[in-house]
Amino acid sequence: MPRWVAALRLTGVGFFVGACILLGVFAGIWLDGKLNTGPVFVIIGLVLGIVVAVYGVYQLIRPLLSDREDKENG
Repeated sequence: MPRWVAALRLTGVGFFVGACILLGVFAGIWLDGKLNTGPVFVIIGLVLGIVVAVYGVYQLIRPLLSDREDKENG
């Protein structure tokens, strides 16, 4: 994988994490407003956003790690 592709992939990781967390929080705020609940759905949205972000980062980074392992073994 060319270095510039790896750099773009790593740049996208930050945007992906931010988007996941913000979408989870905003969805929680919206649900709390509609259902007139406390910060319950904000917290649930935050946790779900973090979980999705961690899984997505793993999926984005995995090809970079496999390329590195291939170079070390080959």
